Amino acid sequence: MEPEVMKAELVLPTHLSFKRVQMYEKYPKGQARGRHWKHLKQILQAENFQNYLADEPNYVNIESSPSMHPCKRICDITGFEAPYFDPRTNLRYASADIFKIVRSLPNEYVQRYLALRNAAVVLK
Repeated sequence: MEPEVMKAELVLPTHLSFKRVQMYEKYPKGQARGRHWKHLKQILQAENFQNYLADEPNYVNIESSPSMHPCKRICDITGFEAPYFDPRTNLRYASADIFKIVRSLPNEYVQRYLALRNAAVVLK
C-alpha cells in the first residue's frame, strides 16, 4: 500500500510579515525614498496659473468666507489653549501656575498683553 502522492504547487507570498524588509526591495532603483513636498512656488509653476481665467479658483486668487466657528481662546502668557479667564485683568490663562503670574503682573504689563490681542482697555 503506497501513499497517494499529490502534485501541488506551493505558492509563497513575496513578503513575509515577520521578515525585515530590505531597502532595495522597498525602494527599487530610480524611485524616491519618501514623500517629497512641493513648495508653493513649484505648485504655481506646475499649475501654469497665468492661463486660468480670473474667476476660476486657484492658489493665487482663492478666497474663503469667514469661519462660522468661534476662534480658539489662547493663553496670553504661554500660547496654550486657555479655558480660564481672569475678570480683574481680562487676561486668559491656561493653568493655576499661570494664574499666579497673571495676578502678580503690574498693570503696565497687563495692558501690553491686552494690546497684543487687540483687546486693550485704557484705564484712567
